[in-house]
Amino acid sequence: MTRAVLSIGSNLGDRLAHLRSAVAGLGDAVLLVSGVYETPPWGDADQPAYLNAAVMVADRAATPRDWLERARAAEAAAGRTRDPGRRFGPRTLDVDVIAVWDDTGEPVRSDDPELTLPHPRAHLRAFVLRPWIDIEPHGRLVGHGWLTDLLNAEPLASDALELRPRPDLALESDT
Repeated sequence: MTRAVLSIGSNLGDRLAHLRSAVAGLGDAVLLVSGVYETPPWGDADQPAYLNAAVMVADRAATPRDWLERARAAEAAAGRTRDPGRRFGPRTLDVDVIAVWDDTGEPVRSDDPELTLPHPRAHLRAFVLRPWIDIEPHGRLVGHGWLTDLLNAEPLASDALELRPRPDLALESDT
């Protein structure tokens, strides 16, 4: 079994519907879902604000590559198109595999350019770390440290001030 943290975000179309669809598409693999945060765009300021969240998933048979394939399938289902000229441009849905742990609980490391683990820029992104803390308050990002320490240090501490919790938006239904 592997366990993973996925970061999900959307800033085009029905942002909340795209996030809900991603969570629903993960089915029984979903263990925990963070709150939703409205965040300014990162890396390319000329675009609408994002809705971001984090999802903890687990599956007895999933490999790290399976999580990547599920992430890409969710993006495709949301009509995601990639603009090579705008790496950090707007998108209907972005699903990133942030970290994966094996069946013994050990973090998986990978230098594969297609699936680098942990995500090579997660420690630089408040919009990834803050939702992750919702679902794993005492979490650590292997190679970088405690999530709360990362989020409370500059430059992320300033970025975190721009994240707006959206308790009015839920990704899972109560039914």
